[in-house]
Amino acid sequence: MGAHVAETVVKLMLNSGIGVCHSRILVLGLAFKENCPDLRNTRVIDIIQALRDYAITVDCYDPWIDRDEAHHEYGFDCLPEPPAPGTDDAIILAVAHRDFVARGATGIRQWAKAQSILYDVKSVLPVDAVDGRL
Repeated sequence: MGAHVAETVVKLMLNSGIGVCHSRILVLGLAFKENCPDLRNTRVIDIIQALRDYAITVDCYDPWIDRDEAHHEYGFDCLPEPPAPGTDDAIILAVAHRDFVARGATGIRQWAKAQSILYDVKSVLPVDAVDGRL
């Protein structure tokens, strides 16, 4: 699934005229499931690793997890707080934490550049508010 999501997001970026190499993607959520700090068996790390194969800078924000545990388990540093507005070329909603769902697509898109992609892995946002979904 991770490779499929990464490939789909890259295709959406290319079709929208967004350069892929050295772009920045924000992955929202690293936990195994929504509203839970459990990192065991998370498949989100597969998405992150697949995106890195495209020379993409990947940031992750998850307010539910222990960032030290994430670093220890996966060697990956998650952001301590959401990124500055207008930072990312694409955003992947990977875990449907209530914090993210409550923001809605408009609130989530504020973290991205004006021309960007929003991909919803969990299909919790309205279909007409995202650029792609699983």
